[in-house]
Amino acid sequence: MQHNGLRKANERAVLSIVAFNPGVSNAEISRLSGLAPQTVSAILADVEKAGLISRGQVLRGRRGQPATPIFLRPDGRYCLGCEIGWRHLQSVLINLHGEVQVERQDVHDFPDARTIVGRVGEHARALAETLAPEARGRLAGLGIAMPTYIWRTIEEVGADAEQVRLWQELDLTRALSAETGLEVTIYNDGNAACWSELIATPRPRPSDVIYFLVSHFIAAGVIGQGTLWEGPSGNSANLGSMLIDARDDGPRVAHHVASLGALADRLEAAGRPRPVGPYGAWDWDGFEPVLGEWLEAGAVALARVIFNTAVVIEAKVAVIDGAMPRPVVERLVERVVHHLGTLPSTSLGPPQVMGGRLGPLAPAIGAAELPLYRRYLSRSLADITG
Repeated sequence: MQHNGLRKANERAVLSIVAFNPGVSNAEISRLSGLAPQTVSAILADVEKAGLISRGQVLRGRRGQPATPIFLRPDGRYCLGCEIGWRHLQSVLINLHGEVQVERQDVHDFPDARTIVGRVGEHARALAETLAPEARGRLAGLGIAMPTYIWRTIEEVGADAEQVRLWQELDLTRALSAETGLEVTIYNDGNAACWSELIATPRPRPSDVIYFLVSHFIAAGVIGQGTLWEGPSGNSANLGSMLIDARDDGPRVAHHVASLGALADRLEAAGRPRPVGPYGAWDWDGFEPVLGEWLEAGAVALARVIFNTAVVIEAKVAVIDGAMPRPVVERLVERVVHHLGTLPSTSLGPPQVMGGRLGPLAPAIGAAELPLYRRYLSRSLADITG
């Protein structure tokens, strides 16, 4: 390796240990990283000068030399994250601890390629302006979470064929960089949400996770052997497109059964008005008995997807979250657990199924966390899982 590359790798390893072990000492960092104490001291001096860490009060009264606890500075860097969703635009500003400082949301009928750059730019400027002027220079960039190959599906949410062409022609990274003046990185929405959920999970974190975010479609992600499975196109964990059964008119995928779009279709087929607006403002209490029927069908679908995925990657944990209210997520989780228990047993047994922690904010938070993690912290998940 080039010396500079090795130095950067060591720096990320040290910062990763500090980030996920708050209060760790110089000696403990050396032990955990395998780096010489002198190397750790030099790296800590550099990252302290860069404003990334702070030192606590010296701890005395222990064996050996007094230890100084090291902490990641929450205001050392900031990052913007924005989810371009099928029905909404959700943006957040986070600090280096991954804490949301401020958020903003707009709704739309579909993401319009003609206006999306300006709207994201408006969000970015509004959130950045909440920082003190001296802190704006510590804004590390803008992460975008969105469906991969958005043009292939956009007509399903009511857009016309012109939108297909416009999205195919739009160089979103370049356009948003010019609009905001920030470094822009684009992630699949399910991968970003999966990442943020992993970071929000207390240690010991599982190294193999199946993740679902039930929204207009199903965003999904996979952590396998401590690696976020993004694939060549960033869309490798598209579990919502997994086939779950076959009917006389052809096979069905999980998107068309377990998503909020599928719930809206059921309500419309039952003669109810099709719900519009933010998902949290839907009349959830008034959706029965259609809601119960959708939950049951969706739980069957998700249980089959979890079963098939778990036997491939040996996942022990499945996380289900959604844009719907928490009580509805909890009902869905309970029914998935039930239906998973009715499927054939495997040598590993069924994975543990639990609800998520971040809800609809997960994709935007993950889109903001990933640039910070990959720029300043370790590129391996070994330091944060297990």
